[in-house]
Amino acid sequence: MASHRYKVGQMVEFTPSQIGVLASARAYKVLRLLPQENGQRLYRIKTITEAFDRIARESELAGST
Repeated sequence: MASHRYKVGQMVEFTPSQIGVLASARAYKVLRLLPQENGQRLYRIKTITEAFDRIARESELAGST
């Protein structure tokens, strides 16, 4: 099983792949690594501009600069 690309505490850019899902910011912090689902590694992420956290697929994330 391949390991997660991003680490807890790392800042990432989130670009939702689903139509109609909006992100209030681009910079998110990885809170937790989640198990794979349908072959996709999952992450719990959060930004300070939202009161809630999100679950994102690795394909929706990019390393933040």
